[in-house]
Parts: sequence; C-alpha cells; structure tokens
Amino acid sequence: MTEILVRKKESGLLWLTMNRPEANNSFLVPMMEGLSNALSDAAKDREVKAVVITGAGKAFCAGQDLKEHLERKPRFVEELRDRYNPLMLKVRKLPKPVVAAVNGVAAGAGMSLALACDFRLCTPETKFFTSFIKIGLVPDSGNLFWLGSQMGFSRALEYEMTGKPIAAEDAERWGLVSRIVPSDRLLEETSVFAQPFVKGPATAFALTKQLFNKSLFAKSLESLLDEEALLQEVAGRTHDHSEGLASFLEKRQPVFTGE
Repeated sequence: MTEILVRKKESGLLWLTMNRPEANNSFLVPMMEGLSNALSDAAKDREVKAVVITGAGKAFCAGQDLKEHLERKPRFVEELRDRYNPLMLKVRKLPKPVVAAVNGVAAGAGMSLALACDFRLCTPETKFFTSFIKIGLVPDSGNLFWLGSQMGFSRALEYEMTGKPIAAEDAERWGLVSRIVPSDRLLEETSVFAQPFVKGPATAFALTKQLFNKSLFAKSLESLLDEEALLQEVAGRTHDHSEGLASFLEKRQPVFTGE
C-alpha cells in the first residue's frame, strides 16, 4: 500500500492523503518519509500553488502508531529530532499555503500536524486529542506551541494535562479551525477554500508566510522542538509511560505511580 497518495489538480492544488485508514492513518516511518518527500517536491514544483493534507477513511491522523513504536523501541530524542520535528518545520516553512482537511480524529502528533498547517477545515465529527499525557509523555511535535498560540496557553495547558478532547465546535470558537463543513462536502469545500491561494500572488503568499513565521517564532521554534525532544526522552524512560502504553494497547485505564 502507498502510505501517501499524491494528486495534483490542474488548478495547481496538490492533495496529499495519508493512506492507512485501517489504522486511523497513524504514523509509520514510511508514511512520514513519504509525506516529507512530497512536501519537498511541492516546494520545488512551480505548478503547485497550494497544498492540502488530509487522511483516508474516517480519521485525519491518530499520531504515532504505538504498536510500531513498541516494536522498534527508538530513542525519543532521536525519533523527534530525525523525523517529527523536521516534518513540522517543513510544513511551516513551505513557501506555499497549506490547508489541513481534518476529516476525523486528529491525535497526538497528528493533531500537531494539523495545527502546523496554515489553515484547517473540519467536520462536525472531528475531535482533536492532545493524547500525550494519557501515556505518560510530554507534548511534542510543537503541540503545546501550536495550541497555546491559537487558543491561549492557560486553556491549552488544561487540555494538554487532562488529555480531554477538543470538539469541532470549540475548535472553531477558539480559532483552531477556519470553519466546520458537512463530512460529505469536506473535500469540495476545502478545494473552494483554497482557490484564492491557487489564483493569487504566489510570491506575496510566500513572503507573507515567511513574515508570519518570523513574528510567531520570535523565541525560536527550533529551540522549543529541541527541548521537547530532550524532555520526551526523560518522560519516555518512566514507568508511567510504560504503563500508559500498555493500558492503551490493552484498552484499559492506566494506573500511574509517578515513577
């Protein structure tokens, strides 16, 4: 199976679809590499004016595939620095508008990916889950940064520390999404939403995004991502993370001990 479906419309709109619907499009290494490569190609392709990222099936992206993570047992700091952080930065630094069509659950790093995009459209069924605290980890992939920048850090910290979902209506009210559209019209409405970016001044869009990034990341996103990787390595070595991961896979409530 091709983990990333790439479809370029004649209008200049590039569609990138994460294609693991049976696993809620959770991240595997090949899928992350495919998405990263497709974004690199989009940056160089003059015919591509804007990019849409979405998921196949009923989910946008459920974050890291925990079964695969458990089998590979990578070091968190290396996994984040080598894969997740570069992907989030690539979305932000792409000199073209990026729209997320959030067609269902966006959790963990999948939520981070959606928030890293310039714009988000979602459906009434969409839910955003920070998820990290549920398995004894800290927010990563820029999740707290994106969330705090868009809905305020006090409210963001509440959701990061409780892991409770953010419903579509709240996401729209707090500015996390541009609009909510019916599920059966999400792709069509996303295409309409992106038309001004396809037909508008490409250079001005690129420079505006560059300026926006500079104002948003005045305190350096890179340094924050690096700090996340270091802290995730510490959290990933705790008993609570092992318990959180086991309880998730066993579909039971975790019993944390603070160790």
